[in-house]
Amino acid sequence: MCGRCLSSSFIVMTYLLAVLWLLVFAFSALPVYFFYNMDATCSTIDVLTETPASINQLCVDARQYGLLPWNAVPGKACGMTLSNICKTREYQMTYNLYVAAFTGAGITLLALLTYTVSSTYNFAVLRYLGRKGIGPRC
Repeated sequence: MCGRCLSSSFIVMTYLLAVLWLLVFAFSALPVYFFYNMDATCSTIDVLTETPASINQLCVDARQYGLLPWNAVPGKACGMTLSNICKTREYQMTYNLYVAAFTGAGITLLALLTYTVSSTYNFAVLRYLGRKGIGPRC
């Protein structure tokens, strides 16, 4: 009886933690997506440095991703300004840290789900053995 109670409490606690980490995983996806698109735009600017007229048409607008309010000025970076932002050390570090947070949240979520499955199996086995009268007694 005590094994089933302990297993069920761990299942509930792990389920709540998995929901929390699912939210962290979901909310860390938006900055990773934004930085990935910004990095792709910067790579395009680096390729097109021979034609400066077309560089100024390449822009990244943080307001489109919901990262800034619509009335934020400037919410948009274009051309060489964007290229200079992408070459800074802070940008590269921030991008790498967001990717690490996203990956870590995904791995943690996977581990919690695996533990939930194994705890549920343990609970089912204890319940089955308790019905047959074979299992250990507390």
